[in-house]
Amino acid sequence: MNATAERLHSVIETWTPRLEALDDGAAASAPAPGKWCPKEVVGHLVDSASVNLERFLRARGTDDLLLPGYPGDEWVEAQGYREMPWRELIGLWRALNLHVARIMERTPAEALDLPRRRHALDAIAFRTVPADEPTTLAYLMVDYVDHLEHHLAALG
Repeated sequence: MNATAERLHSVIETWTPRLEALDDGAAASAPAPGKWCPKEVVGHLVDSASVNLERFLRARGTDDLLLPGYPGDEWVEAQGYREMPWRELIGLWRALNLHVARIMERTPAEALDLPRRRHALDAIAFRTVPADEPTTLAYLMVDYVDHLEHHLAALG
């Protein structure tokens, strides 16, 4: 298993019981006005997993990383994550991320390490890459896990 997939597995195994320890009411409670509640944070991470799964698959067959972004706040609101049953949401988050890890494991090294001069990581990455600097699919995968850990850490 590659190191990024292994790291993602570790995050999943560490955070699943921590998320399950919250009851439905606590998971629907925002820490402050205008902030996402835990359900919305995990919902955003479901969206991120879904979008990045497609990005990773598309990037395997191209020589660029010109991949689409998505409107995170709008999608969280549109999908009503705050009203979703907490256990169901955790299960969806876990299953999607296990699948993302599987895709990471199955991505050939030549696709992971191919320098991509044309990319959108200046706009879509958590830790952006200047548009004039080449980057790799491996970088985007690490960035995905960094983004996941960032949001989970904010939950406490």
